[in-house]
Amino acid sequence: MKNTRILIVEDEKDIAQILQEYMKKEGFQATVISNGNDVLPFVKNTLLSLILLDLMLPGMDGREICREIRKFSNIPIIMLTARVEEIDRIIGLELGADDYVCKPFSPKEVVARVHAVLRRTLPDPEKNVETDSKAETNPRNVIKAGPLQLHVESRELIINGNPSYLTPNEFEILSIMLQRPGQIFSRNTLIEKVQGYDFEGYDRTIDFHIKNIRKKIAEHLPGKKIIQATYGIGYKVVI
Repeated sequence: MKNTRILIVEDEKDIAQILQEYMKKEGFQATVISNGNDVLPFVKNTLLSLILLDLMLPGMDGREICREIRKFSNIPIIMLTARVEEIDRIIGLELGADDYVCKPFSPKEVVARVHAVLRRTLPDPEKNVETDSKAETNPRNVIKAGPLQLHVESRELIINGNPSYLTPNEFEILSIMLQRPGQIFSRNTLIEKVQGYDFEGYDRTIDFHIKNIRKKIAEHLPGKKIIQATYGIGYKVVI
């Protein structure tokens, strides 16, 4: 991951410096931006692997930045927030953030989250994919199930021929479920498979990622409920 470039959007100088130092120790290239108004032009003109995005910023705030980035990019975003209210975390997830870390935090925890997200973003091309009989794969690593095609290498979802871009977490969740149509996956199972670690509150995270995936599918398949909830148990794909 030597060529991995990370953008740190943080207006608290001490926190930004510590994060930058820890990212550099991991071999990442790390750039700091302290004003929200400078973020979008930089993101549009720079090849990035991940963004650490503070919620409260001078200029454009983190929520608006996340909303605007998701209009043109599926780059992984980890929200940094000093707020403890659950609604702030929910808003970030609804806007397409892949993860969040609440201040005060350990820099080592942030590093672990970054590595976890990057592992999902840069999957092992030699990894074998096991599938159900209703889901098919081909040598180009495309998972096909009904009107959906999930392209593993480009991490792109094709719905009846229409492209729809997923965030890393959305991609992993849908990939897992499409490989086993009809199988119910509990929130804890999806957390373990997607996040790679346990963290209080992530059962709600899965709910909002599922909500975002449903919205994207509904844009091209209105009225068709491909992801269904089983009350008290979890979610399944029905093709």
